[in-house]
Amino acid sequence: MASARSHDGSGPLRRTGRTIGHALHAPFTGTAKGIRKATHAHGAGESGLGKLIELHAVNGAGDVMITVALASTVFFSVPTDEARGRVALYLAVTMAPFTLLAPVIGPLLDRLPHGRRAAMAGAMLARALLALTMSTAVATGGLELYPAALGVLVSSKAYGVVRSAVVPRLLPPGFSLVKANSRVTLAGLLATGVAAPIGAGLQTVGSGWPLYGACVIFIGGTVLAFTLPRKVDSAKGERRARLVEHYGHQPSVLAKPSRADGKRANGKKTTTRSGEKEKRPGLRTVGPSVLHGLQANAAHRALSGFLIFFLAFLLREQPLAGQSAAVSLGIVGVAAGVGNALGTAMGSWLRTRGPEVIVAAVLGLALGVAVLAAVFFSTLMVAALSAMAGFTQALSKLSLDAMIQRDVPEEVRTSAFARSETLLQMAWVVGGGIGISLPLNGVLGMSVAAGILTLGATASVRGLLSAARRGSPHPRVA
Repeated sequence: MASARSHDGSGPLRRTGRTIGHALHAPFTGTAKGIRKATHAHGAGESGLGKLIELHAVNGAGDVMITVALASTVFFSVPTDEARGRVALYLAVTMAPFTLLAPVIGPLLDRLPHGRRAAMAGAMLARALLALTMSTAVATGGLELYPAALGVLVSSKAYGVVRSAVVPRLLPPGFSLVKANSRVTLAGLLATGVAAPIGAGLQTVGSGWPLYGACVIFIGGTVLAFTLPRKVDSAKGERRARLVEHYGHQPSVLAKPSRADGKRANGKKTTTRSGEKEKRPGLRTVGPSVLHGLQANAAHRALSGFLIFFLAFLLREQPLAGQSAAVSLGIVGVAAGVGNALGTAMGSWLRTRGPEVIVAAVLGLALGVAVLAAVFFSTLMVAALSAMAGFTQALSKLSLDAMIQRDVPEEVRTSAFARSETLLQMAWVVGGGIGISLPLNGVLGMSVAAGILTLGATASVRGLLSAARRGSPHPRVA
């Protein structure tokens, strides 16, 4: 037997084949194991947070594939004047309806506390199907592209709202919410950075290929969503939160009573000490920190939307000194991405610091850079503002998460995340609309950017610093 095997050489050939196969397979398995080890570290694997981190990475990769396909069709493939018209049409057909739908998304998802995994899976599957639908229209840029793009946008934001609501239920022991959100967000950023060049490469093959890639990615995300722990679908202890108050400024309760809570032995509904009916709660009822934090974050999000659209057209017509339009856009995009990643990483390090002070400080920092960019408009200042906008937006959002975790009772915390996220998305829409409507003048644009941040600072900084001096009135989390 041994002589026959050595005679025909099958033994050495098999060993050689296995060695080559292992060598080719090892980089992929090694990378996968490394990713899994990173996402499941510090108890994230046992709590289920690791799977959410991986799901969010898939979400980011799929979204950037669709972005590449739409940008190539709506923006890069036509002259600037026509591109502005197409982008304006895109905003009108997709963003305007979304501003009406956004306030509905949170309350609607509040009614699905037992179906969060299904909701995230549905958002993934919807985008997979819509990507296939757009693949036939993306080459021509026909009007049928825009309703599908609206569906993608709504599905993406719905996923984001549910994801924010899910994070508190997957916290490992010793984890703060800001640290958990930092990990989830960073995973999405890294996946976006990896998928963007892949999408650009697929775009060279054909205009529909990035959308085919997005379809495959989102199908994988649909499956992955159902692997999240069952406790994601538990609504134990949860109630709804509202962003506005209906009956006054000092409610006596922080959560809307359930049917069971609203009854007493005498059959009457719960009343306050003064004998009045319970007042509906709002985020304002847990102290000024969350309200002013939302105002500051709305300014950051509006600045983000503004810079994306304004600089996209400005740099196309007026590239950075010595660079082409594509390179100029790439420099600004990379600067913003690096700033966002640094802000996300620093958020984890600063998680025990006072979040009000952090929000106020980064808003002032962004405003200072925006003013410098307006006064000394140049290549360096444009890149610096882009990086600073990414950095401050990420750090401010993580600090807002920390305030919601600290001040909002657990029974309404997940609903509060849904409400706050919809407001921030609406602010991004407003900023984008301003950016596309401005003349292509760099100094004017940077001045408007500074104005947006000035409004945010005027509305929020004083209240944030006052709240920081007083301390949290409802320190729910150590």
